Formats: sequence, C-alpha cells, structure tokens
Amino acid sequence: MQYTKLPLNHGYANQIITIDLSASVIETSELDPQVRDYFIGGRGLGLYLLHKCITSQTAPRDAENPLIFSPGPLGGIPQFPGTSKCMAISLSPLTGIPGVSNFGGHFGAFLKYAGFDAIQITGKSQTGCMIVIDGFRQEVAITAATATDHVFDLEKGLIDRFCKEGYDRKNFVFLTTGIGAANTTFGCINSHYFDPTKPVDGGKGIFRTKQAGRTGLGTVMMDKGIRAIVILADYPRGDNPFGAADWDRAKKAGALLSKVIRDVDPQSLKMYRKGSAGLIAFMNKQEYQSLPVNNYQFGSDPRADRITGKFYADHIFDHRGMDGCFPGCNLRCTKGGWVTLTTGEWNGRRVWVDGPEYETAAGFGSNMGIWDAEFIMEANWHCDNYGIDTITAAVVIAFLMECFQRGYLKNEDVDEMELGWGAGQSVLAFIRQIARGETEMASAAGKGLLPLVEWVAEKYIARTGQADPRAELLQFAMQTKGLPFSLYRTHRSLSMQASYAAASDIGAHHAAAWLIKVDLLGAFPTLPDKAKALITYPRVRLGNDNLGLCKLPWVDVYNPESDQGIHADKYINPASQEIYADFYNGILGTNLTWERIFAKTDRDINLQRVMNVLFYGRHAGRHDWIPDRAIGPTDDDLYDAEKAYHDQELSHWLEKSAAEIGTMQTTEKRNLLMGYRKEQLTRLIQAYYRERGWTATGIPTADTLRHVGLWSFLNEEAKATLSAMAC
Repeated sequence: MQYTKLPLNHGYANQIITIDLSASVIETSELDPQVRDYFIGGRGLGLYLLHKCITSQTAPRDAENPLIFSPGPLGGIPQFPGTSKCMAISLSPLTGIPGVSNFGGHFGAFLKYAGFDAIQITGKSQTGCMIVIDGFRQEVAITAATATDHVFDLEKGLIDRFCKEGYDRKNFVFLTTGIGAANTTFGCINSHYFDPTKPVDGGKGIFRTKQAGRTGLGTVMMDKGIRAIVILADYPRGDNPFGAADWDRAKKAGALLSKVIRDVDPQSLKMYRKGSAGLIAFMNKQEYQSLPVNNYQFGSDPRADRITGKFYADHIFDHRGMDGCFPGCNLRCTKGGWVTLTTGEWNGRRVWVDGPEYETAAGFGSNMGIWDAEFIMEANWHCDNYGIDTITAAVVIAFLMECFQRGYLKNEDVDEMELGWGAGQSVLAFIRQIARGETEMASAAGKGLLPLVEWVAEKYIARTGQADPRAELLQFAMQTKGLPFSLYRTHRSLSMQASYAAASDIGAHHAAAWLIKVDLLGAFPTLPDKAKALITYPRVRLGNDNLGLCKLPWVDVYNPESDQGIHADKYINPASQEIYADFYNGILGTNLTWERIFAKTDRDINLQRVMNVLFYGRHAGRHDWIPDRAIGPTDDDLYDAEKAYHDQELSHWLEKSAAEIGTMQTTEKRNLLMGYRKEQLTRLIQAYYRERGWTATGIPTADTLRHVGLWSFLNEEAKATLSAMAC
C-alpha cells in the first residue's frame, strides 16, 4: 500500500497506520487533533487506541485485541538526551488486563521518521508474516516470513536480506520475537538497531537489542503470526526537521541537559561505565536490605560484589564506542560485552550480550543465589534469543527454587529437574525447557506465577495427601495482578509496597512509581508524604512514556541545582524537570511548567484504571495488594535474620523498651510486626485512592473522570459500567 508522508509538525507525524492481518487490509488515517492533544502520545495514545478496540469480554489472544506501538512527540530527536523510547500496548496474556511495555532502541524514532505516530495491528496471520514500512518509497507491505525459532538467527537473516536490497544498516530497524513467546505468556519483543561505533572483528558496527519485556506482549505478537516488523527510513534533515515551534529553545534545553550528564554522571553513579547494574551495590547495603536474595527472602549478601556494576565495568563490559541507545544521548548506559556460551547447541559460541540491566542481574543473580556475572549474561542472551522476558522468567524460577527448598516440590514431581539455589546449569537448561514447553513443569512455568501456584499445589497434594498449600505458596509467589515483581525487596520501603500494590496498574512493575531509592534516603517521612509521592512520581515517570523520553537522564543524574531551589521535594530533581519543560515547550509551542506538563498524565492513569475495572468489576481494589513476602518476614527464621531491625521497629511502634521486646517469642513478634505493616499499607493505599479521587474500593468516580476531561473519551460500556457502580 502506498501512503503520503507528511512533514513533522511539533514532533508529530499526525498520522496512524492500522493493519488487519486477518483481512490483509492496511489503512492510514489522520491522528485526530483532539485525541493527540489530550493523550499526548506514547503510552497515553496507545491506551486510548486499545480502549476503542476492546470490550470487557475481549481476551488477549482474540484477533480484535490490538498490538500497538507508539513513540510520543519528543521521541527520536537526537538534539536532546534520551529520546529513544517507544511504548508497546495490548491486553496482556500474562495478566488479562492492559499491558504496557517501554522499550528503547531506534524503532519509535524510525516509525515517526517513516511518517506515523502509532501503528495498530489487529487480526492474525495464518502462515506467519513480516510487516515492512518503507519510509523511502512510502509503502507498507505484509510479506511472508521464514519461520525460525531463534531471534538472533532471524536477526542475521533480516540484515542479510535488506543489505542485499541496497539499504544501509543505519537505515533499517526491526522488531522480532522467538519460540519462547509461542510457548509462554511472557514473550518479549526485541528491538534491533545498528550501532556503528562498537568495534567488532577488526571493523566497526553491530546490531544491538533492547526489549519490550514486561506483560508478555511478545506473546501477542507471536500469536498474531508476526515474525518481524521492519522500518526503513532516514533521519530528518534541515534547519528544523521536527517542526519545532521554537527550535533554538529545544536545542538549548538539550545542550543544557547534556552538560548536566557530562558533569555529574562521572562523579556519581557512573552509568557510562556500570549501566543500570550499578544499582546493585546500593540495594545491597546493610542498612537498606533491598536487593532480593533467594526469592526475596533476604535483602543483602556479601557475595553481591561479584555481580555489581563495578564488577561488570572492570571485567566484562566493552567500553569502546558510544554505548548510547540513540544518537545524542551522552549518558552511554547501554552496556554489554562478549560471553562464551556454555550450554545447548551453542556451547562454545562467543556472542555479544546487551546488558544485563539491573533487573536481569538481580533476577538471575542474587534472587537465585547465583553470584556469577558471566552466567547472568548467558541467561540474558538465551532469554532474548528465545523471546521471553528476563524479569518474569527469573522470578518464576526463583519461586520454584523456594518450592524445592520448603518441600512443596520433590524430584519425583518434576522429572528429576530439581532447581536449587545457585544451580546455574540447571537454570540454563530450564530456560530452554520453558521456551520450548518441553516438560510438564516447564509448561506450567510458562503460564506465569498464578497458574504455577495451582500446579505446585496439585503436585504437593497428590504426593503427600496434605492440606491444600495454595495460601502458603501465595505468600512467596512474588506477583501482583499476575505480573511478577521487578527486582526490589520492599520490606523497608512502604512507598514501594504501595507502588507495586496500587500505583502500578499493570501489576508489580517499577515503571510507574520507582520510589524505593528516595524512600530509603528519607524523602517521604510521613504517610501523607508517601501518598502524595504516589501521585507526583507516576505523573513524571509515565509522562515520559507519553512523550517518548528515557527516564534515566532525569532519575539517575541528580542535577546539583535541585539543592538550591525552593521546591518541596528536591528528590524529584526539579532543576532537570525545568530543562525537560523547556524542551517540551520548544517543540510543542506551549509555555507550561513541568508540573502542569506532567499533570496531564492523570488522564491515561485514570484510563488504565477504568479498563482494569472493566476487567475486574466492582472488586478491582481487592487486586491492589502484594504477597506477605513483600511486606515482611514470612517465618520466624526470616524474622531472626534481621532481628535487630525488626525488634527496633516493634519497640518504636509498641512504645516498649528493647528489654521488653527481648522477652517476647519470635512468633509473637513476627505476627505483631506483620499486622502493623499490613495496617500501614492498607492506610497508604486508601490515602492514595483519596488523592486520586477514587472510591474506597479503588474505582474512579464519574466526577473525577469529568474533572480530568476523560469521560467524553470513554466508550459506552465503560460509561455504563462506572455509572452502575456509583449506584
């Protein structure tokens, strides 16, 4: 199909492409200005498009469930650091509710360069297909695709094909997934792009990958029969190539943030050397106990120095080249290195691995009791190659390890594949089994944590004849709404507990409200402070998702000028927020404060909540909770492992002396502590609901939705359902 590409205006292409694979129909349409200006782009626009396509009865594997990619108006502008982000949106096969995943690379930028603000795909291909968007010829095609199980084999085939067709490697990007997405509910999407700066085999240049891993949208992609989505395009050129309202203002903002990064990062987190894995050392501190060890049972371990960002930086990461995942970003946190594989058909093969990010390093490292950096990178590579989310896979496997530890599983239950703490080779073998659905346990694991709890319980009952253990298993099955936890142990951060429970509507992920670090630093001393933070931080974090921006230049590079201002919360880094506002205003032609810009995010936050209510019904609030393991010690031994801290907390709360607390039995103390912490979490969730203008059961009111202007954008089913719930 031929189309007409419009000049970019205020960062927008002002056009959407829709593809129905079942009918082989491709259409383009104008981006409605009212929708554009209200939802902004990225996550917000994607959620709106999803809402218009589905009903409360739509299932993730239904043909009408759309798979949407949307970058945002500030994405793809290399004159500002961190404009590489794109959002993937669909109903999640892992949770059943709307799933959203943020990913980097060049795909979102190239989608806009080719002429589109979003791509929406419905239907299914019966034979397997590839979608090609050619921005040079202004043509979109659905073509046949060679089936291959492995992502990096597919990558090689696509590179060979388009290079032979005469395209320069820097002019094409693509998305892929693999066999693991077909056999699990947590398939990931790989975003491939060419890095011309990385030295390889005596030359320069390598294709690198970022992932849309969370919520299993790779599974949706595979279910639709999409093997790859390819975009061919070139960078916009000219005096004002993105149609900025004030191009000089936008460029000055980019230069200023680049200077902050250049001056600050080498003196603080050193992201340019450690990547996000540098966070391991902070979370592992004795006073924080927030690095998950052995399925979140413990919060630190002296062996963590073997998997810290410093270890990777000193021993494994290849620092040659720029290591920025998009031109113009001088944070350079996209780290990676070469590793020799030790297992399977690739044994002995030397491969490039992008990562690990903090989540993968902690997931396949500390949370499994494995302190081997090269093992973590190998596990990372296999997950990417099979097309499965590293976070979900790691948390699922750690849960099974604890099931073996506590006797809920035995060798005879699982074809002799016992998973024990530190058993790296067993883990690598099991990743393959999950990706291919090769065994009963692997197939159960591939369905996600909640179905896996059912499977373990059935095995335990059949073997022992004992009572149903589901309640005990759910205490340490680390998930909310079916989405496994990202890798933070939240015992000492009430704010992060509430973030996982309620503020993150996709489930237990840190994208919405990553509050744990600043909470540990003392940013939110009172419960009202914490409730307010659950509003203000998601506005910024998810607001960046709407704009197409990376959060790291803001959240991980603290601008020293934030210490000089009068803003009530210096931890939100207001000095850098003002730079972001200058960039936004320069491109879009507005004159808004950063607070007003990011307050717009309340619109899509409420929309996602509305869709969750359509799925869960009037009891949506019951799903806003976390496992006991995320709140505190689930047995006496775990209480005693941090006895001094727990006793001190009880002493303060009960207003008893240390001597009085010392006379109490551990079980009594643990029950009191857990009861107190649960009561605090309940109070905070209720305070969050009030701040949002939701009911005590977590349902947005019609008045709130009208106040933020969302009501008129809702479909009739949503309006009727919410109106009935108000009765």
